[in-house]
Amino acid sequence: MDAFSLKQTPLNAMHRRMGGRMVDFGGWDMPVQYQPGTVAEHLRTRNACGLFDVSHMGEFEVRGSEAIPFVNRLVSNDVRKLINGQAHYSAITTPEGTVVDDLLVYRFAEDHLWLVVNASTTEKDWEWFNAHKTEGDGDVTLTNRSQDYCQIAIQGPDALRILQPFADARLDEIKYYHFREGVVAGVPSIISRTGYTGEDGFEIYAAADRAELLWQTFLDAGDYGAPEGITACGLAARNTLRLEAAMSLYGHEIDDTTTLLEANLGWICKLDKDDFTGRDALIKQKETGLTRRLVGFEMTERGIARDGQAIIIDGKEVGRVTSASPAPFLNKNIGLGYVPIEHAATGTQIHIDVRGRTVAANIVPTPFYKRPKKN
Repeated sequence: MDAFSLKQTPLNAMHRRMGGRMVDFGGWDMPVQYQPGTVAEHLRTRNACGLFDVSHMGEFEVRGSEAIPFVNRLVSNDVRKLINGQAHYSAITTPEGTVVDDLLVYRFAEDHLWLVVNASTTEKDWEWFNAHKTEGDGDVTLTNRSQDYCQIAIQGPDALRILQPFADARLDEIKYYHFREGVVAGVPSIISRTGYTGEDGFEIYAAADRAELLWQTFLDAGDYGAPEGITACGLAARNTLRLEAAMSLYGHEIDDTTTLLEANLGWICKLDKDDFTGRDALIKQKETGLTRRLVGFEMTERGIARDGQAIIIDGKEVGRVTSASPAPFLNKNIGLGYVPIEHAATGTQIHIDVRGRTVAANIVPTPFYKRPKKN
């Protein structure tokens, strides 16, 4: 598929002007990295600030007096517990307790929710919500707003300092996983204290035709090009950052063959709430016990594990690596993968088949990286 037939975010021309190396990412023409490369982008985000175009993500608006009961029936977390101006992480589940997609649920009001879903699954998710909407759901209106908005993530220790002069809201008053409607650089925006890097930061949702203005504003304010200034980041750095923070990626750690309990996502699985799709299957799995579990591992011999490679215990393949790469900030080679529950304890030695060579690794606690707490 050539670049002209791929979907483009509102920042596509900007990425090309800036020299981003563009790739086909699930049908989207996206920057995988800029100069001077992924490691530099990763480290700058950890130490200063990184800027990410995530406008390829999907956004659904749910309105109506029955919006909360409707969404709550289809997702694993308890939407009723949200207050206005709060978001949470959740998952759309199948009857088997596996994952259609993971998503963020935002509550604007009792009759107004905002769902942010993955780019590669937007169409599938849209069909899922519409297919499961019945006459019994009452007053519920679904609107796909994915083409209307850009989404720009500004992440890292300097994110608040860089963003604050352009925001009409006191950003330090926005708690983690909370948001406000406001104005950023003169542009009406949703300002969300969320992200996918393991760092503090914000995600800005605004009209798609304002994307370039916001992007350039943040670059200028963050001294783009300076040794310690803000840097534009591609998909590769976004992936290594989320891996260090052990955040799941749909299609890797979670999919329609993995349950939330197996993926260590029981904390977003509220089995005590009203019935939701997959609840019975998850309760049964919890009662009977897991047969496998997602674990983190660190290579103890020279070698870099990669996605899809075999995990070997006692000479037998027992699972596959779901995500792996060098961890630039930690200076280690790390990964995630599923292993039988009896081998899932911290400290267990496993081996990874790295291009025909078995390389030793140890199961370690996750997340691999936690950002330092502020004084």
